[in-house]
Amino acid sequence: MKGILGKKLGITQVFTEDGRLIPVTVIEAGPARVVQKKEKDKDGYEALQVGFDKIRKEKNITKPMKGHFKKTSSPAFRFLKEMQMEGFNAGDDITVDIFSSGDKVSITGTSKGKGFQGVMKRHNYKGGPGSHGSMFNRAPGSIGQSSYPSRVWKNTALPGHMGDERVTVKNLEVFDVRKEQNLMLVKGAVPGANGGYLIIKSKSPVAAKEN
Repeated sequence: MKGILGKKLGITQVFTEDGRLIPVTVIEAGPARVVQKKEKDKDGYEALQVGFDKIRKEKNITKPMKGHFKKTSSPAFRFLKEMQMEGFNAGDDITVDIFSSGDKVSITGTSKGKGFQGVMKRHNYKGGPGSHGSMFNRAPGSIGQSSYPSRVWKNTALPGHMGDERVTVKNLEVFDVRKEQNLMLVKGAVPGANGGYLIIKSKSPVAAKEN
């Protein structure tokens, strides 16, 4: 598997050589630094801890994190994630050119928060009549029972907090990679708001076929 960390910059559109218009998401992908290499003998599993987006002000770094980054003489990063990749060691930089145009990637991010929402927006309820004094309108309706079981069932679709969840979109196609600008253009939409952090992963064709 290969992967990198990035930040969503926004959505735009590009034209192909044959004149087709393609909507793409612009992602600032890397450079990401390998902060720590987990080893099976010491940590019980193998993985790379990767950092992205340097912290510019030293006052914003906690003392424990200062010591953690100091072990590999690495700058402090805002975004840290573990990835199971091979071919890198602590202190190495991962750049966007590990991907190329046409690659299929899975992108994980945090979806936009919608706050507290009712059942019509949160669960696509139809709602009641909108006129003639029904007094039902956008309410969820009856959710209880009479004598048995005299409680509300678990997982009943009710109003509540919506969005702000970890979301993964699979099989997105890389449209273009611009190493000089650390940019990746991906066809379609990716999770989250502009400025949100992303985890971009891709399996090799051989590994994907075996799985």
